[in-house]
Amino acid sequence: MIDRFVSRTDFSSYEDFCENFSVKVPENFNFAWDVMEALAAETPNKRALVWCDERGAEAEYTYEDIRRHSNQAANVLRAAGISKGDPVMLILKRRYEYWPVLLALHKLGAVAIPATHLLTTKDIVYRIKAADIVSIVCVDDPELMAKVEESEQTIRQEAGDCSLRHKAFVRSVHTPSADNPAEKAQALFAQTAGALSLGAFASAVPWADFNALSAQAPDSLQRPPNVNTNSDSMLLYFTSGTTGMPKMVSHNWVYPLGHIVTALYWQRVQDGGLHYTVADTGWAKAAWGKIYGQWICGTAVFVYDYDRFAPSAMLDVIVRHKVNTFCAPPTLYRSFIKEDLSRYDFSALKNCMAAGEPLNPEIYEKFLEGTGRDLREGYGQTELTLTLCNFPWQEPRPGSLGRPSAGYDVDLLKEDGSSCETGEEGQIVIRTDRRKPVGMFDGYYRDQELTQSVWHDGAYYTGDIARRDEDGYFWFVGRSDDVIKSSGYRIGPFEVESALQEHPSVLECAVTGVPDADRGMAVKATVILAKGWEASEELKVELQNHVKKTTAPYKYPRIVEFVSELPKTISGKIRRVQIRAGDGA
Repeated sequence: MIDRFVSRTDFSSYEDFCENFSVKVPENFNFAWDVMEALAAETPNKRALVWCDERGAEAEYTYEDIRRHSNQAANVLRAAGISKGDPVMLILKRRYEYWPVLLALHKLGAVAIPATHLLTTKDIVYRIKAADIVSIVCVDDPELMAKVEESEQTIRQEAGDCSLRHKAFVRSVHTPSADNPAEKAQALFAQTAGALSLGAFASAVPWADFNALSAQAPDSLQRPPNVNTNSDSMLLYFTSGTTGMPKMVSHNWVYPLGHIVTALYWQRVQDGGLHYTVADTGWAKAAWGKIYGQWICGTAVFVYDYDRFAPSAMLDVIVRHKVNTFCAPPTLYRSFIKEDLSRYDFSALKNCMAAGEPLNPEIYEKFLEGTGRDLREGYGQTELTLTLCNFPWQEPRPGSLGRPSAGYDVDLLKEDGSSCETGEEGQIVIRTDRRKPVGMFDGYYRDQELTQSVWHDGAYYTGDIARRDEDGYFWFVGRSDDVIKSSGYRIGPFEVESALQEHPSVLECAVTGVPDADRGMAVKATVILAKGWEASEELKVELQNHVKKTTAPYKYPRIVEFVSELPKTISGKIRRVQIRAGDGA
């Protein structure tokens, strides 16, 4: 399969890779028809998906299973009136149904909008209105379904109408067939409708039982004529909103091909192997590691469906199912290294990756010591595919984002627009005047002004600050809005946070700047203490001295505040902007 889309796959060096790797983009490419259907026809019994949950349920699906279920899902959606270009939101957590429903939308040419189950009613209202969503398919969580009901009613009350015309739920493996999630959701909504001034429950759009309808639907489907062009919108992702309202990132139908590099040269997946990326399907990380590049490269996708993260339980399933390649955010690795890693058999595990937030070198070293596996850090955004990476042709540099991916013309620019010299800090930009990377977004949906504010003069400005060493490796400093300017110095929060997290008392922390009459800005550390530690003036001084010794003395936090929690987005990213707002910054 992979040979159909790339010129060659074997490269002798990083330089060879950058110069000679290229993607062959077919006309009117559609992943569901051109990859998944081809895999089902050519290797129907090959393993495609392995699913399990924290209660012990397990299931394995072949490409023929996926083909059949996705066709049934497509027929259900088509019968509900979903067609080319229709925006459909999927709130399916880590349920198996995500894969056939997503592929069903691809087969119909509809626009998929993956979303997290952690959305509030306000979040759902915003998304329905911003994208004119016509259908929502979600898990059978009555509270979530009640939020959808409330969102629909709120919009109808405000505008007199709502774009939503279809709602469906998928049943949990553990939901008794006699239970009706829609009735439970209606009852929950009715309890609060009066207090919300929404009146008695009266759903304009009834809930459909997606599983029951799929089981009755035909499992054959013909490819619709003119189902898509490469430039049509295939996916919309709402960003996590660390600095403001979430942006709508629009990806076209070529996007899956951009993740060939992600799977083949970063995750280093194996044909016939099993890859596990830890991500809720509501986030773009699922597209990076749970379907596109992995299937093109011939590996099966592993899914562990859980509600509460327990490091020992996750390590157990990784070992028991003989996962070959694994990707997770550094936060999870931080939990892993606190376990007794010597009791696990990691012989099947070949490659491990970290992404989603900067990787602390200490985590790298301790994980390597405990497992014998290094961690390859990679960098990208919802707007991009794999942009920087510690590729397999060189030893990884702990704490570095790596070097630019093939197809990406990456530069660092100073505030005056000039390129940075070695060691200088600047904003990471993607130059697109000569070429646009395969898989890069088309812009922010319905917001040309916002698109032009970050993508102009032949370059896309990521908003991330980094420095580049003499060998071309990039080192993350912080978001441009988060960099602290104090007494003429530019201080990146990540380096200070990394230093603090090396101290045993620090469970989690966020570093921000606060107004200071003498320095312009002063460094502040907001700290959650680990179990067994108590806040004190002595501990504050100890942390300050620790940072002075670990980094440059001028970077130490002059203000240390101990808190019980940090403000975060629904994706778990720290909202430093909220901390700054509370400090009047």
